[in-house]
Amino acid sequence: MLLPEQLQLSFESCSRPALPAAPKRNEGGSGRPVLGRHGDPAGAGPWLQRDVASEIVGQALRLPDSETATRLRRVLLQRHGRDCSLETAARKLLIAAGASRIACEVCVEWNARLKTCAGHVDYRRKLISLNPRLGEHGFSEIDRTLRHELAHLLAQFRAGRRRILPHGPEWRAACHDLGIGDEKRCHNLPFPRHERVRRFVYRCPNCLLSFPRVRRIRRAIACLACCRAHNRGKFHAKFRLQLLQSRIMT
Repeated sequence: MLLPEQLQLSFESCSRPALPAAPKRNEGGSGRPVLGRHGDPAGAGPWLQRDVASEIVGQALRLPDSETATRLRRVLLQRHGRDCSLETAARKLLIAAGASRIACEVCVEWNARLKTCAGHVDYRRKLISLNPRLGEHGFSEIDRTLRHELAHLLAQFRAGRRRILPHGPEWRAACHDLGIGDEKRCHNLPFPRHERVRRFVYRCPNCLLSFPRVRRIRRAIACLACCRAHNRGKFHAKFRLQLLQSRIMT
């Protein structure tokens, strides 16, 4: 027969869950956890959010300092490089839309160089780049932006070598097939915007329409409206843009 003290110890050992293991400590005695290459606890990759979440719970039970908690929360939002889970989702969407030929080639990455745009697509490389700031607005914005960029791939795939407008009727039809029929061409997310001075102004010699640009144009570019109206959408030197003025900043 067990004594009351033994019964209490047995009950506590069965009802109390085990705490997660504490992170490794520096040998120098600083007391701070040893962080990996990406700033996360040693032994956990940047994509293992489940492990990082359990680490946060363990830290909360041990009442960590604010610096450690802030660092671990930053790890949860850290996104860079290729994302295999989003690539799998993108391939499934393309296969369901009848574009299985390019589904196996598509790649999805997080690109910190994107500042104001939510995403970008390169059809030649079949590469979709997403802004890491999308993680601050929930998975719904990530999924919608992924479908938005996939619609560009799908529209150009269906058009073949024919040149189409970036957000024309072909793109609209692709959006509808991907489940975002009400998609807009531009997002309204509160990303920080930096206005840059457009120092170079070009003009079409035919319609006299002006085109301000941040950088100097290094190749032959013609007015698209005039080429469509007078040359079936093909380039013609008659409508080549001419430099009107260049405001050099001092």
